[in-house]
Amino acid sequence: MQDNRDIAVELEKLMYYPPSKGYALILVKKEVPEDQRSLKLPIIIGAFEAQAIALALEKLNMPRPLTHDLFASFLDRMKYNVNKVVVSDLVDGTFYANIYMESNDNVSYVMDSRPSDAIALALRVNAEIYVKEKVFDEAGQELETPELATDDDSQQTYHEGNKNFDQLFDLQMKLQEAIDNENYELAAKIRDKIAQIEDTDADKDDFENDDAN
Repeated sequence: MQDNRDIAVELEKLMYYPPSKGYALILVKKEVPEDQRSLKLPIIIGAFEAQAIALALEKLNMPRPLTHDLFASFLDRMKYNVNKVVVSDLVDGTFYANIYMESNDNVSYVMDSRPSDAIALALRVNAEIYVKEKVFDEAGQELETPELATDDDSQQTYHEGNKNFDQLFDLQMKLQEAIDNENYELAAKIRDKIAQIEDTDADKDDFENDDAN
């Protein structure tokens, strides 16, 4: 069916997304000229998933491999290639994805995955990213990033969200370094700081939800 074909996309950016008070992968169609890419697919993800993708985007090598790095290395050692990842379905507001792999002896495999994990892996192994056309048509939105927030309050929320993401990203890097160096006292302090930022965000969301009601 025409509406079930794979649409080649690229990750335009990873950003704070005020409508959900979370983080979003913003995917755009490769076939559309850059100056006409107002139709975008936002996929909401968690802070840790966002950090994993940010590391891949920045091409930062951690002292010890994180989960997606480990999986990429495992596939390489086992002589598997990731041909592509596909955001394949949207059910009750939840996105689903598949990872398409092939061994050196031409045996193909398809694995179910969260879109965030599939994209984090694809960025590490330089695999193509696709979205089913039906999914893009259903969930795509007309967005002019980074002006996702139009009023003053939303703009402030947008900038605060990105600031917190940057802080969490930096703290996660420092936490990993402290653990690698077996400086567990410092690691505990960093974990406390991370928890403090996450709790502040959660309390802010609860307050805004109560205020709206």
